[in-house]
Amino acid sequence: MHKLADRLGLRTDPIIFFVSATFMVVFVVVLAAFPGPIGDAFATARDWIVRNLGWFFILGVNVWLAFLLFAAFSSYGHIRLGRPDDRPEYSNLSWFTMLFAGGIGTVLMFWGVAEPISHFSTPPLPGVEPFSPEAARDGISIAIYHLGLHTWAIFALPGLAFAYFIYRYELPLRVSSVFWPMLGDRIHGPVGKGIDVLAILGTVFGVAVSLGLGTSQIAAGLEELFGWENGVPLRIGILAVLTVVAVTSIVAGLDKGVKLLSNINIGMAVGLMIFILITGSTLFLLRGIVETVGLYIGNLPRLAFWNDMLSTYMPEREDWGWQGSWTVFYWAWTVTWSPFIGLFVARISKGRTIREFVLGVLFAPSIFTLVWFAIFGWGAMGIDGIGEEARAAMGDQAGRISDAVAESVPLAMFAFFESFPATTFLQGLGVVIVAIFFATSSDSASLVVDMLCSGEAEAGPTRQRVFWGVSEGAVAGVLMLLAGDQALEALRQVITVVGLPIFVMVSLMVVSLGMGFARERIDRVEIHAPDRPDSKPAE
Repeated sequence: MHKLADRLGLRTDPIIFFVSATFMVVFVVVLAAFPGPIGDAFATARDWIVRNLGWFFILGVNVWLAFLLFAAFSSYGHIRLGRPDDRPEYSNLSWFTMLFAGGIGTVLMFWGVAEPISHFSTPPLPGVEPFSPEAARDGISIAIYHLGLHTWAIFALPGLAFAYFIYRYELPLRVSSVFWPMLGDRIHGPVGKGIDVLAILGTVFGVAVSLGLGTSQIAAGLEELFGWENGVPLRIGILAVLTVVAVTSIVAGLDKGVKLLSNINIGMAVGLMIFILITGSTLFLLRGIVETVGLYIGNLPRLAFWNDMLSTYMPEREDWGWQGSWTVFYWAWTVTWSPFIGLFVARISKGRTIREFVLGVLFAPSIFTLVWFAIFGWGAMGIDGIGEEARAAMGDQAGRISDAVAESVPLAMFAFFESFPATTFLQGLGVVIVAIFFATSSDSASLVVDMLCSGEAEAGPTRQRVFWGVSEGAVAGVLMLLAGDQALEALRQVITVVGLPIFVMVSLMVVSLGMGFARERIDRVEIHAPDRPDSKPAE
């Protein structure tokens, strides 16, 4: 393998690179050859996971969030992620935009209208009437629960573990380095390489799901703008074009490509949000932002631990499928991103303290998410009609947004824009924002996967990075091509199954970080770094 890597001009760990690439190609080939049996197997496995292990996903993310808050506010919060004289490389603003755009920018554009409206029209909590004020409050609360502190805890825990062990212990930039307290020098052997391969495959498939969602939304937007048929050929064409954009950014690198795209896109997204606030029901939305803070804080304890255990005793509830399709899907999908986002955030967070890191990664994006959902979610529900009297007064205009979501989830944002001035411009801007978020996620993931393979923060040869960028697009394309109009459901099934082993791996990071913290020597005057292990295997 070493000779082959040299012949191809690669600068990487050949075992990690070639094994990961082989598994990825084999999976795609087998899926293409036997789409029916493989699809059925994933559907069966997914159903078993969400029914029998859904509680594990829900409990686990709560434990991760609690551990992160403990780390931030305990004496360990003063530990600097790096040497004592290291300081942050990026300003707070650039740091925030990079971690946000590389994190869930595409997700907010996709679900900002669709998720609150979905829960508003089909309430998941028992005893709530559709389209009622209570359904509206629950819709906003559940949406922010899914994409607020808990989502960012899934990103922050691996990010903290990577930054701590890579920069404080000076270990290779790999997922396996996180488990040094548990494995010792075995992180350099087959066990460590197996962990890295698992993380790479999870990242590739997690990003493929996001690319599938983004492509579906862009296709819906183009259908609204130009009347193009929103079918598989259009989605594959969009995927191909945007993969080229992502690869171009990959070649430019982290500072020139990802940073520039992130700053531009966050600026456009904020501008879009302000436009909706000003041209919509401004007073209603401002009141909604304030009230949403209270709704989130008040409902979070209940929602965070709710796992629908009594559903089988309620005749009106069919089964436990709702949380499997929403909460468990979110956590499984998000955790496949966690090695990628975690290493990406660790890469841009060197020099910050644990307290700065945790509070910044948890709260800054969560606050933005809350405001985003308050404006888009409340705005959409207000247009759709809240309460029987309002809907009766609206006549045929009531239910326009919920009907669009029922027809096509990717269509939700563009149907929402029809109620505002300059509809065509807004829909076009929405397509551009989703496309750039798409490219940012893909190029960030490709750069990080390349780092995982090489174990170094410096970018590898261009051909290496381009390979991973093209691979992510290819996996998404095959899944969409084989699944056709059922692509979204197929992506849900694949990512839930792939997410389980990644979830177990991230859970073990809590144990590893705890063992690492126990090695710290902290007194009232200063923090003494622990003894550092060898960063390379013995020759």
